[in-house]
Amino acid sequence: MSTAERAVSRRERRSGVADRRLGRDSRWASIGLVLVLITASGFVLWSSQITGLAAERASSANRLSDNYDAAASALTEEQLLTLDYQEVTFTTHDQQKLTQASAAFHAALTAARDQAPARMRDDLRQIQSNHELYLNAGRALVSAVDRHDQIAVSFADSAVDQAFDQVDGAIAPIAVAQHQLALAHLEHLGRLESMNRRLTPVMFLVGLLLTILLTRVTQGHHRLLKVERAWAVHDSLHDELTGLPNRAYFADRAEQALKTSGQEGNSVGLLLIDLDRFKEINDTLGHHYGDAVLIEVAQRLSEAIRTQIDTVARLGGDEFAVLIPDMHTTADVLAVATRLTRALETRFRIEGVDLEVEASIGVVLSGEHGLDAPTLLKHADIAMYAAKAQSLDALIYNPAIDEHSPTRLTLLGDLRRAIENSELVLHYQPKISITSGDLVAVEALVRWQHPQRGLVPPGEFIPMAEHTGLIRPLTRHVLHTALNQARAWADTGQPVPIAVNLSARNLLDEQLPQQIAALLTAQGVAADLLVLEVTESAITIDPIRALRLLDDLSEMGIRISIDDFGTGYTSLAQLRHLPVNELKIDKTFVLTMIEDPTNAVIVRSVIDLGHNLGLSIVAEGIENQATLTALADLGCDIAQGYFISRPLDREQFDTWRRTHHPSIGETVP
Repeated sequence: MSTAERAVSRRERRSGVADRRLGRDSRWASIGLVLVLITASGFVLWSSQITGLAAERASSANRLSDNYDAAASALTEEQLLTLDYQEVTFTTHDQQKLTQASAAFHAALTAARDQAPARMRDDLRQIQSNHELYLNAGRALVSAVDRHDQIAVSFADSAVDQAFDQVDGAIAPIAVAQHQLALAHLEHLGRLESMNRRLTPVMFLVGLLLTILLTRVTQGHHRLLKVERAWAVHDSLHDELTGLPNRAYFADRAEQALKTSGQEGNSVGLLLIDLDRFKEINDTLGHHYGDAVLIEVAQRLSEAIRTQIDTVARLGGDEFAVLIPDMHTTADVLAVATRLTRALETRFRIEGVDLEVEASIGVVLSGEHGLDAPTLLKHADIAMYAAKAQSLDALIYNPAIDEHSPTRLTLLGDLRRAIENSELVLHYQPKISITSGDLVAVEALVRWQHPQRGLVPPGEFIPMAEHTGLIRPLTRHVLHTALNQARAWADTGQPVPIAVNLSARNLLDEQLPQQIAALLTAQGVAADLLVLEVTESAITIDPIRALRLLDDLSEMGIRISIDDFGTGYTSLAQLRHLPVNELKIDKTFVLTMIEDPTNAVIVRSVIDLGHNLGLSIVAEGIENQATLTALADLGCDIAQGYFISRPLDREQFDTWRRTHHPSIGETVP
């Protein structure tokens, strides 16, 4: 495990433990705080309810006790005033007091009856009835006293005492019991208030402690969020696998280095590194091995630079970049590239497997190859791909290798318009039978007469179209124009088979057979008047799809020709299964077959191979009579080249045809 991986692993473990601990503390603190809040709320509600009820009961008991006491006092005062009536000192004022005492007893007992429980109200009514008897006895006593009837006074006085004893004997115990009940309620209320006084601070302290705990947990979450935010920022600027700076961080460091170098008068070197055949490691051994290789590459590159000054970044995939400040010449940067190449020379041992890892490096220097990071990266990328194409370890950027220059971009836009506006024209190069000299077909070659640039060679715009996707509309335009011309020649009674080239991208287009069928139908051209030429390299990109597409075309009656045969990697097994009608020997062998015996052997072998497979053989690139004669001696079937004719426009071709009087339409079996 690399240092970066171990650091990431430790960070993840620490973060996970902290998350779990804080999560656990937070949950418990939250649960505790909720419970305390619920308990406190319940306590407050219960306390207010029970205290209020106790206070109400105590107040009611006190009022009832007061009424009983008032009734007992009024009864006592009645008794005293009644006894005083027998004395000579009894005055009118005393009479009024007796009346008031009687009224007070009645009022107090009535109030007590209204407040008393239902079970006691009958007893109170009985007391009021006995009180009426007492009052009647008192009135009888007063009357006897007023008559000075001592015998009647004696009887009345005894009746008064007896009635008083009945009333007093009934009211006194009730008053005492009610007084004790009132005292009991007051004591209960006091106990509740005391309990509230003790529990309230406790609840407050518990809530305060939980609040403090929750605050600390929240602060811990904030700290963890800050740490995670810092790691998130770090991760957004670094590659997850290798721990190196990523593209965004590298671009920022490059801009800073360029700004500093401008102030100090130095230059900044930038190297773009791409591993060669890295896809083979992933496809053969698996992505686990590929990831291990990338980690090891990152370590080796980091060890080969100045740690505190230079910057190594992983831009994505198997692409790395190195930023070297304080450079003066491209030789200085090339020396760094050499050091990086040597760092990768030692075999990579991944889980017991030894792997060879090579890289292609594009080299640029600020000032010479660009003034800003995007330009330097683009030019380094161009140099890197050029180094890869030329099998070089490192290559310095040169505008001559830049396929994305403003001139090419302008030309690309012009090509798109040329296709849309049908500005491209076809020239036709004759293909003749070597044995008879008759015209057997023509090859349609596209030409672009640019309004400002003049004639643009196909080598400039065809590859550009293949790399940008314009090859599909370009091919459709060529097919449409070629079939239109084939129809015109057929209408004159002199049909000529026309060969059209297909690119590798065309063989990946599943819709191509349907499109060609639609063009043949629209133009009313027989399928056997169309020959489609494909290169070996185009077939080998995706052999299965290419075979399926060529089978569909062949079943339509279209003839298939393999162009540039001998330069690709088509095996005999593949060739045997391809629906091919002819082979075209690559002109590099034909041009020098007279001077180079090896090429002559190759040409003979291709002719023999093709004939054994029942195919027609076409030799292109014939530029003299000696070559044509040699091909005839080898049994080649069809000839094409400048010696026969250069590519001609339609009018020139018609003139050439009339001049040579060929038998139009004859084909070689």
